[in-house]
Amino acid sequence: MKLPHWRILVWFCVCVTLSGPAQSEDGVTIPGYAPATGVEHGYSVQKATESDMSFWFDKPGASVTTRGVFHPRMTVLSRDENGMRVRWSLNADLPEGTAGTADSYQMNLLYQNSLTAYGTSTLDLETDLNGFPTNLFGVDRILAHMGEMAINGAGGAAASSENGATGIIGKIEQNPLLIVTALVPEAQLLATGQFYQDQVMQIGQPAAGSRIEDYSGVNVTVASTWTLESTDAAARSATLSMSEDVDPAAFSQSQQPAIAKMMAAFPERVKNLTADQLASIKRAGKTRSATFVVSLDDGSTVEATEIVSVTTGGFTLRTYTHILRDDMPARLPLPAVLTAKVLQMPDLHIEPLPSEKAGPGILDELSTPTSPPASQETAVATGNAGAEAIAPVALAVKSAEVARSPISYDRGLTIVLTPESAAKFRDFTQAALGRQTQLLINDKVVIEPWMREPIMDGRIVLAGTDGEDLQAMAEQLPVPGASIVVRLRP
Repeated sequence: MKLPHWRILVWFCVCVTLSGPAQSEDGVTIPGYAPATGVEHGYSVQKATESDMSFWFDKPGASVTTRGVFHPRMTVLSRDENGMRVRWSLNADLPEGTAGTADSYQMNLLYQNSLTAYGTSTLDLETDLNGFPTNLFGVDRILAHMGEMAINGAGGAAASSENGATGIIGKIEQNPLLIVTALVPEAQLLATGQFYQDQVMQIGQPAAGSRIEDYSGVNVTVASTWTLESTDAAARSATLSMSEDVDPAAFSQSQQPAIAKMMAAFPERVKNLTADQLASIKRAGKTRSATFVVSLDDGSTVEATEIVSVTTGGFTLRTYTHILRDDMPARLPLPAVLTAKVLQMPDLHIEPLPSEKAGPGILDELSTPTSPPASQETAVATGNAGAEAIAPVALAVKSAEVARSPISYDRGLTIVLTPESAAKFRDFTQAALGRQTQLLINDKVVIEPWMREPIMDGRIVLAGTDGEDLQAMAEQLPVPGASIVVRLRP
């Protein structure tokens, strides 16, 4: 899944210092995280996302849900006074007894492609004493595999884009922990409920903390409130709640490029907005709430729930997560979306990725959901009726040139459409948001990208194809009678 504009690109290891009295007669000591080494723990993980674009679309399918169920395993390999080395074993298989059909768990299908694209099912991490990841082993091997996948696959326009293969590889080179975010975000959530040293808390008394996070180059203050809700002497556990709010002004500032792109995708709708509606979509907000069950023996998080809500540009995305360690009974109530039998889900048409070769644009379809129209999980057109409503368009080419990418140095073909065709292509990409499409040159399917955002500048970039083939297409396209067509994937 791509890395969205609002996603944090600098991850901080946060130790929340709890305010309030250090000691009191009725205080409860939450022990510092001290897990046993060499012991493997399995976790049951349930996830769901709800994306709502009903502000922009007045039709069924404007609000959709995706879900997944996973069973990762974690072992603390070693621990010293500075941190730990931890191994996570990952897979996308549905656990036994999961209700419903496999294709209704779209996150699992996407996650399997992610594991294939990254070329690993195991991550070895260095963590701080909270268990929060600080370093990743084997990054060079993963990047090499991703590079091969990008070259061998028909990545097309997605492969060359900021959020395509080369863009993802570039971001990982700058911050390798994005691999952890994509493949095992559970490590970060579990660590949030763990402390590097003993904390004394009083039941029901809120404790405040704050930190600074980087959102698209803007420093945003995040205020958090922790509360010890209860303890269970028999189970040797404590239940803690945490809520977070971001500074709305700073967060809105960080989202303005994404908001502008969203507004550009719906120019006619924007013209008809009232002043209040226009002001509303230019504001952004983010909240996070979580509950943790923590062991009073070793300070480890044994169960956690989390809800994150982000609103920007008239688009709302909520993510829900529940994690339960296999050897512990469930205590926390689950959000209804995680237990619902019937969900309004998008038709993503997810094809498995062969392990030896990347499929079309697959490195742009990595696991973690999230971003306004730039993610397949915000698909708003669902069902055959929506597909039939978008007709193929034939496009005329103004110029076509082969050049090397400044990021990856791979050769790519840049196609510039005529002004009339650029307008037709813009309208097609706006209508096809969240859909998988096909681009045909002389009646041959060249790429099958997911349409994650409208293409406004009339340019199409092809990459991940043999240089001689690119040059041949560059010579053929400007010739009168050459045919280039875009359509929904049948």
